[in-house]
Amino acid sequence: MRRLALAAALSLLASTAVADPVTVALKTGAGGDAGKATLTEAPKGVLLKVEAKGLTPGWHGLHFHAKADCSKADFTSAGAHTHGSEKAVHGLLNPDANETGDLPNLYAGADGVGNAEVFTSLITLKALKDADGSALVIHAAADDHKAQPIGNAGARVACGEIK
Repeated sequence: MRRLALAAALSLLASTAVADPVTVALKTGAGGDAGKATLTEAPKGVLLKVEAKGLTPGWHGLHFHAKADCSKADFTSAGAHTHGSEKAVHGLLNPDANETGDLPNLYAGADGVGNAEVFTSLITLKALKDADGSALVIHAAADDHKAQPIGNAGARVACGEIK
């Protein structure tokens, strides 16, 4: 009986264990250091901690993109936002649905530093680490959370590969 109880307890612990956090180096289009991000699997989503630097002061769009490829200086190699389904549309404030890549904006102070910790229930770390990975992209301007396809967030200014 004790062995059965111990086996059940170990099984429960194994099934609820949280995966190790993934740390992602953020880089600029010129290949410079733009900070880092840490992604932690949560029971119903992903906890994302961003420590960015070298940004223009103000609000910046923050999204998960479809491929772990930050090789092009404009980061278009990271593809579009992660979608989750073909019916998904962009925007946290869009009543029609959300892409899995939608995240709140990141604010950078006068010193160009932006720090945030946000949670998303729209995607999992496992999904972000699929066969071609994903990317965390910071945009030049704020995301209005409605306009298609990227909420008027502008150019991609920092990128980190999630593998």
